Amino acid sequence: MDSSSPPERPRDDAVDMLELNKYLERMIEDAENISVQLTWMAYDLVALRTGPEPGLLMRKLAEAHRTCRAAVCGDRDQEQPEPDDVPEPAAPPPAATTPTRM
Repeated sequence: MDSSSPPERPRDDAVDMLELNKYLERMIEDAENISVQLTWMAYDLVALRTGPEPGLLMRKLAEAHRTCRAAVCGDRDQEQPEPDDVPEPAAPPPAATTPTRM
């Protein structure tokens, strides 16, 4: 019989255990990163639902970024905003309602 097999087995188990621990740590770290991303997404959603201003400002910022990038990179076709990309004007605040005559 080969007497070298029994001593190798515990060593292989230790190496396997270390690899599994590293893999588990990576999985936990990935899950934590996903959790952080979901938290920020939920925060952004709440911020957008409580007021429309951030959404309008983000559209204006995106348009300004495209225009600036086109100017810096020299792409003249992108400098003019596309009709679909133009942000919608903000709605005026609701006026006080007055009764109308019928």
